[in-house]
Amino acid sequence: MAKHLPTTPPTWADRLLSRLVPTDLAEELLGDLHEQFAQQVADLGEAKAQRLYMVEVLKFCRPYFLKRRAEHHRHKDQRIDYYAKPYSLSPDMIRNYFKIAFRNLVKNKVYSFINIAGLATGMAVAMLIGLWLWDELSANKSHQHYDRIAQVMQNQTFNGDVQTWESMPYVMADVLANRYGDSFKHVVISTWIGGHVLTAGDNKLIKSGSYMGSDAPEMLTLTMLKGTRAGLKDPSSIMLSESVAKAFFGDADPLGKLMRIDNKVDAKVTGVYEDLPYNSQFKDLSFIAPWELNLVAEPWLKQMENPWGMNGFPTFVQLASNIDLDKASAQIKDAKLRYGVKNDSKYHPQLFLHPMRDWHLYGDFKNGVNAGGRIEFVWLFGIIGVFVLLLACINFMNLSTARSEKRAKEVGIRKVVGSVRTQLISQFFSESLLVVAIAFVLCLLLVQLILPTFNEVADKKMSILWANPWFWLASIGFSLATGLVAGSYPALFLSSFQPIKVLKGTFRIGRFAAIPRKVLVVVQFTVSVTLIIGTIIVFRQIQHAQNRPVGYNRSGLVTFGLAREAYKHIDVFRDELKKAGAVTEVAYTSSPLTAVWSTNGGFEWRGKDPNMATDFPHTQVSPEFGKTVGWQFKEGRDFSRDYASDSLAFVINEAAAKFMGFKNPVGEIIRWAGRSFKVIGVIKDVVVQSPYDLIRPSIYSISRDYDEFVVVRINPAVSTQDALAKIETVFKKYSPDALFNYQFVDDEYAKKFGNEQRIGKLASFFAVLAIFISCLGIFGLASFMAEQRTKEIGVRKVLGASVVNLWRLLSKDFIFLVFISLLIATPIAYYFLSGWLEKYQYRTDISWWVFVIAGAGALLITLLTVSYQAIKAALMNPVKSLRTE
Repeated sequence: MAKHLPTTPPTWADRLLSRLVPTDLAEELLGDLHEQFAQQVADLGEAKAQRLYMVEVLKFCRPYFLKRRAEHHRHKDQRIDYYAKPYSLSPDMIRNYFKIAFRNLVKNKVYSFINIAGLATGMAVAMLIGLWLWDELSANKSHQHYDRIAQVMQNQTFNGDVQTWESMPYVMADVLANRYGDSFKHVVISTWIGGHVLTAGDNKLIKSGSYMGSDAPEMLTLTMLKGTRAGLKDPSSIMLSESVAKAFFGDADPLGKLMRIDNKVDAKVTGVYEDLPYNSQFKDLSFIAPWELNLVAEPWLKQMENPWGMNGFPTFVQLASNIDLDKASAQIKDAKLRYGVKNDSKYHPQLFLHPMRDWHLYGDFKNGVNAGGRIEFVWLFGIIGVFVLLLACINFMNLSTARSEKRAKEVGIRKVVGSVRTQLISQFFSESLLVVAIAFVLCLLLVQLILPTFNEVADKKMSILWANPWFWLASIGFSLATGLVAGSYPALFLSSFQPIKVLKGTFRIGRFAAIPRKVLVVVQFTVSVTLIIGTIIVFRQIQHAQNRPVGYNRSGLVTFGLAREAYKHIDVFRDELKKAGAVTEVAYTSSPLTAVWSTNGGFEWRGKDPNMATDFPHTQVSPEFGKTVGWQFKEGRDFSRDYASDSLAFVINEAAAKFMGFKNPVGEIIRWAGRSFKVIGVIKDVVVQSPYDLIRPSIYSISRDYDEFVVVRINPAVSTQDALAKIETVFKKYSPDALFNYQFVDDEYAKKFGNEQRIGKLASFFAVLAIFISCLGIFGLASFMAEQRTKEIGVRKVLGASVVNLWRLLSKDFIFLVFISLLIATPIAYYFLSGWLEKYQYRTDISWWVFVIAGAGALLITLLTVSYQAIKAALMNPVKSLRTE
């Protein structure tokens, strides 16, 4: 007769009850339920018994029985109190956790120092980058209506290439206000913010400011300290920033005081406003004068035959409250074609609004489309900050797990006397959080010390946001997260040891236990090597551009402005400067040597395609200009006062000759503005704008009118200080009321590398810190390995091993890991840096030796770090090593 198997209740129901009900209650409940189930099977049948069993199990899944309630065992003759506070979270136990953690820190001073120093450094880097990111992301937000303010910009098409311009004809502001007034609350025309000579009594200072429309203070929501935002309504007024008002008038009330601007116009102070934040686009706006006053100072503007032909003025708008930016942008798209000069149609000018919220981070345009900007650096440095902090966390994890054998017995004993795994995890997390807390305090001190230097390198004015609750919330949350990340692996790893094996002495970490540590070391050096390669490439790109032939000799060139009244005596002024012996040559020009102030179109020449558009930088110069700056001629000759016909002559650069298709440019005729000009010379390309861009086709002609800039070459036989003193004496003779404000062309040219140099310095700063943190970890691991292999080293020395043999034994593993890091870092660095270089038209290449140098440097640093511990261990007395327990 067949034997029937005993019927059992649903397995899943038993598992559910075991998981949800407290452990010591589950066994008793399951026993009772199983007895009841067996009786019900006999009385009611198996199917019904199964259903009733499931119902009974679900009845126990109530909050009263759930395992998440604390289990607290009282005296054996007392019942279990399931509502008591969990023992592992009691104040006494938490206090004990931190006491043990502190004792471990004191006991292992070297490892504690490495952990705290590494974490503090990583947290300091992360905090510095966090402050930098905050400053970048909050740019322009000090203006109350920053999300409603926009700059009017235009795209113009030249031979299929779309160029984006920030400037407008000054008459465009009136068109926008009169024709599209319903879309805008304010329309503000402005000059470029730049240096102007302000005079009040005997005080003369150069301050940066601008002529702007009268609505500018309201649009920018200036914080007025004296006067009101309506101060610019007076056409002969001026508003000063707090710092400028203090520089001129001290503590006296400046309202109503008279000032003179550029020795041209007088203005009355009608307001004082708070200095604008350093991360505002208008940070250099230290004074504002009304636009009407600019028309008085520069009367030629109103006398222009075609005011639409000069795109030279920024124009800003504030949207009306009910108008969407995209809608308003679409409305004004064809405004220039509709109301401007009709022959501009071949350039297809199209206006659009660029919102203030995007000025700082999304300021680059390529072929008429926004191509990002500083947002790339926000992402880059944000990622670097995360990785540098990760390096510090890796050190903590590596050293904690490496020393696991030292703490195996502690874990075993704790488990034997009743500690559950959650309590052990809590203990190890408390150690991690204590280290992080100490590191956080040290991090604040480091940031406070480093911040002034960091600000100088990054061109910022940041400070720790002590009074900002968000700063503390982010910092504390960030520290807790760091502690949990850094302590997670050690806590979970150490708490998993089996007490029986540990106390019997049969516990071994295992041959694969070191693999996670090796992986983390590879990650550390991959990040570090990538940063080293990146730093080298950035500085190579800067050096490549700095070594670019500029087409003239910058050494000893000085430039300064000259008032229109003094320009009437320009020839006498030039002769006196040369007679004084301070300079070897003097010239004047309509644009500075390191910028393009004027471009023109409408040039015609033999063989030109009628549909070809032209927009050439066009600079008017004196005949001595080429000799003064050191032009390098490829063909033809320079301008000369001996040839009256040179008043209708052009000197062009190589790029212009190539663009025009001239095989023999000298003697060719170029027609412009109704006149014919003869090409008399071709010069090598001169770097005027960005040294990273291609050279634009450029044209030079003899000046016919007032030129604002004087260029002199200092006599090398005279000291610079004496030469400047003599130049100033002559300058004051012809411009007694003007301020002698000069610039060295070398210094002005060097400013073109400022942005890339800041990137390079910051990258090198982060790379050094990443290497430092990685080396701390390597040093700690090498120290531990040397300690762990003390007896092995002693035996090897007794058997005849040399110091070199032992050094090689302890170093080879780390060298192998760094070599793997190089193999991983090389393609990563190549990929990202190739993309970064693509945005430069004039760029360096990525040479193979860059990776070799980076790799050799990383290997050398690793060897130096490991060698100290390796040689120290190798030199130890073998007798002492073999007696060490």
